[in-house]
Amino acid sequence: MAESNGQALPIVIAGGGIGGLAAAHALARKGFTVRVLEQAAEFREIGAGIQLGPNVFRALERLGLKEAVLADAHRPPGIEMRCALSGERVTRIPLDDPRFTERFQQPYAVTHRHDLHSVFINACKSNNLITLETNRTVEDFDQDDAGVTVILQSGERIRGRGLVGCDGMWSKVRDKIVGDGKPLVSGHIAYRAVLTREEVPDDLWSPDVVLAVFHSKRYVEGWNAEADPGELRTHFEGQRPEVLRMLERIETWRMWVLCDREPVREWSKGAVTLLGDAAHPMLQYLAQGACMATEDAVWLADKASENPQDLPAAFRAYVKQRYLRTARVQIMARVYGEFYHARGPAAELRNQMLGPRTPEEAYVGMAWLYGGM
Repeated sequence: MAESNGQALPIVIAGGGIGGLAAAHALARKGFTVRVLEQAAEFREIGAGIQLGPNVFRALERLGLKEAVLADAHRPPGIEMRCALSGERVTRIPLDDPRFTERFQQPYAVTHRHDLHSVFINACKSNNLITLETNRTVEDFDQDDAGVTVILQSGERIRGRGLVGCDGMWSKVRDKIVGDGKPLVSGHIAYRAVLTREEVPDDLWSPDVVLAVFHSKRYVEGWNAEADPGELRTHFEGQRPEVLRMLERIETWRMWVLCDREPVREWSKGAVTLLGDAAHPMLQYLAQGACMATEDAVWLADKASENPQDLPAAFRAYVKQRYLRTARVQIMARVYGEFYHARGPAAELRNQMLGPRTPEEAYVGMAWLYGGM
């Protein structure tokens, strides 16, 4: 191990979101000292509901956090797709079916991003191998044979034996490793808001997660831009009355522009690698962003522990393990997006294809995603 003043250098993690904390926890469980640098003034997760497929529970089980996540999660009885214009159900996939449990051996759940983030932050705080630091924005890095020098926006320089860029879609670390410019704008926007159960009319209550997505040419960098409710109301004017009734009950909206990037087969350079959205940002249609980041964390720690004296080789092995699976999710998320937003004959074909599916046929179609890790 590279050392400084007789002490082993830490692995530095840029970003304290779900992916960064999952990586810190996973690496510390393997005995690595970790230093997490978060640019915000506090460790917190921005967002609303998040879906957790069986594959992420496989990863959480490996990290010893499955039960902690399930403690604050809801396990819906099914996934339902409805036409936003007619209100008719296109398809429903039961999740409480014994065949689902038998095939995947793990649950499907929904939770709030804050609750998932809290599980990781609590796990990291309880491990003395992990240092959590706020107001630390990673701007650049240099590396040599002995390790990596992380350069902060303040000008401070921090030494580490390796660097993991978990700094999201607009990653500064990725800029230097991949250099593929700005993310690709999908033309879709997601508006998000949170209502308590008591604020939802009984006749509109459903255990399902509902996401309203529509075409827009707006582009705002980041995940938490203030949203204009007038744009949303204009889009849904004259549409489904139940949707309009829900919109009337929400006062504050946030929005994010849905972006992704082309898959790449290499996102490591020496002792620097990427994880989660920094490595393979994807559209939200498969609900796999946080799930893939958590899977990444498990494999990163496994490969690092197999070759702790050669992090560049360990990081290459980690990318080799992950790039095809994550690329498939990136690509298929785009395909599902086209399905969800289909109009005219394309929508009719979608309905003909999905409507008659049996639960078992649906599970077979999910197996590549939910059955892996």
